[in-house]
Amino acid sequence: MNRTTLSLIAGAAALAAVTGFAALDAPGAAGAGPAKAAARLPVERTTLVCPAPSASDIADTSYTSFTPVTPGASGGKGRLQVAAEESGTGDGKGDDKGGGKEGGKGGGKKKAATAALQPKAPGTPATGDTSGADAPALIGTAEGGSAPGWTVQQTTEVAAGAGRGLLGVNCTAPDTEFWFPGASTAAGRADYVHLTNPDDSAAVVDIGLYGKDGAVKSAVGEGITVPPHSSEPVLLSTLADTAQADLTVHVSVRSGRVGAAVQALDDKLGGDWLAAAADPTGGVVLPGIPKDASSVKLIAFTPADTDTDLTVKLASPSGLITPAGHESVHLKGGTTTAVDLGDVTRGEAGSLVLTQSGQSAPVVAALQVIRGKGDKRETAFIPAAGPLTARATAADNSAKGATLSLTAPTATAQVKVTASAGSGGGTAVTKTYTIKAGTTQDIAPPVPAGLKGTYALTVERISGGPVYGARTLTATEEGVPGVTVQTLPDDRGTVSVPHTDEDVSVLQKS
Repeated sequence: MNRTTLSLIAGAAALAAVTGFAALDAPGAAGAGPAKAAARLPVERTTLVCPAPSASDIADTSYTSFTPVTPGASGGKGRLQVAAEESGTGDGKGDDKGGGKEGGKGGGKKKAATAALQPKAPGTPATGDTSGADAPALIGTAEGGSAPGWTVQQTTEVAAGAGRGLLGVNCTAPDTEFWFPGASTAAGRADYVHLTNPDDSAAVVDIGLYGKDGAVKSAVGEGITVPPHSSEPVLLSTLADTAQADLTVHVSVRSGRVGAAVQALDDKLGGDWLAAAADPTGGVVLPGIPKDASSVKLIAFTPADTDTDLTVKLASPSGLITPAGHESVHLKGGTTTAVDLGDVTRGEAGSLVLTQSGQSAPVVAALQVIRGKGDKRETAFIPAAGPLTARATAADNSAKGATLSLTAPTATAQVKVTASAGSGGGTAVTKTYTIKAGTTQDIAPPVPAGLKGTYALTVERISGGPVYGARTLTATEEGVPGVTVQTLPDDRGTVSVPHTDEDVSVLQKS
């Protein structure tokens, strides 16, 4: 047997070992048949970060962790650990510029605390709670069967002070870029962008602000270092010389990765978390405007150098309609535009659908929603959402006070909604709904039989066109109608894995 033959046999054996196949095809057989579709397999690891919930001494925060059952996934577990907070407020450089008033971030490090909950096995929610101003940011990791679709909801009630009301946020996956239209540095408003680094090495972050006249000049927001396993709240007003009512915040990561969310605290209008909007795109959907919203404001931004016009439609229960007096919105390149839409839903379920004709520019957008009147008003935010292509989950639902809003802007779709077992007991319930093209449907979510505690809602698109969704939580505290809205992006619980076959014929090519 000559050396060339030995080399070929050794190469074929190595290739078989790498690809994991026990048998080898004859040369030329690989690729001879039709290509096989890529398999969808469960993800094996998920990382989430939860921002520090509040600086108010009278804040009460609850956490709910839930992983839906995913076929093919097994074993594994999840865990949450405390993230260190490196500075008390500041501008990202470590100095104390946040003041010490209620609702702001006072100086000094937060006290050490333990994780608020221990995630349970898929299919059952786990809950925990904490109170006061010392609750830290959390970093979570789930592996194996606990990873696909893992969701952690953080909900805070603050009875009084700046930002009082109901504040809710889905703990987010770390990434390298985030857009937040809807922030502000106006008088009476204190907005913080919370940056949380889950990794073993430091992250370096730039924060850019864009107002009605374009980029806000500031060198302070450049090169912010977030140490490993830590969280950094940055007061936006320290990054700008002048106050602006409506801003778009751009968080970009030079090295590493972070989770990011904006906490908006208003002296008179309450507060909420502003989650990142969907990536800039030509068409935008903002789902789940509460039907009793007293005021709705659209904040939109295009990072393009050119101007663009947005056609505005409201997906109502009966179909797409044009809001009177708001047929279109003109966006100037590189600037933030805000439009007061007033009582746009007029007591009905609604979602905003923004499109462009001709050559489109990338756009990010969010809605600021006001519920209540006079001194009993409360704020919520709805960022532009991505489509629910497969599955999404909203945790922390009770028998009352939750509304599921689904919209199918282009084509009729069918969805399956599963109410999980309760955190303290109960039996899961599943219902199927049809969402007609161009409509939004508010759904009183199904409730588990024999519910004890809180439960999770898992929404799966079965067929039809793209679906966008949001879950609204409401609670009245001392006459103030608290509200928070979380959109339902796809949970990315599975990943496409291409099918591969060995082809030893490549070893015979000269």
